[in-house]
Amino acid sequence: MLFLAAWALAGAGTYGFAQGREASEYQIKAAYLYNFAKFVEWPPEVLSRKDDPIRICIVGENPFGNYLNESTEEKTINGRKLVIWELKSVQDAKGCQIVFIGVSEKYHVRAMLESIKGAAVLTVGDTEGFAQAGGMINFTLEESMVRFEVNVDAAERARLKISSKLIRLAKVVKSKDQVQNGMKSRL
Repeated sequence: MLFLAAWALAGAGTYGFAQGREASEYQIKAAYLYNFAKFVEWPPEVLSRKDDPIRICIVGENPFGNYLNESTEEKTINGRKLVIWELKSVQDAKGCQIVFIGVSEKYHVRAMLESIKGAAVLTVGDTEGFAQAGGMINFTLEESMVRFEVNVDAAERARLKISSKLIRLAKVVKSKDQVQNGMKSRL
């Protein structure tokens, strides 16, 4: 438990937390988003040029405020800059490597995930049932701690490789349709 918190806040000074002040839920989630990018491998054609940035896109209301922009400013992953885009629609997600679909879009999650199904985009959310609906990573709160679920099968269908180091820290879930199909095959 302590390891997870330390990992999310790795280099707390790096993220500009005021001394003696606890990080907010979305500051921690922003740190996780940055770290997720370190532990995911995209197909070669997605980031084909050495100067292609890693784009983290937010669909719906931005719960991070300016914090995500500030915490990733001048940061790189494997020599690639991080760029934050705010999108009005998930259909605008072309060119994004990570798409965060916030709770403001909870009634549209299934349609959004369906519209980008198969694209090599890491989908991250914080809505109950997001990973079971086909999202790849979903934030959860357990005893006031930020945790996350990973739908490995959804990531594999999008040709993304999630590091086993990240998977070990997560609760692994399956899509509802996979669970139902698995039950039918056993009957």
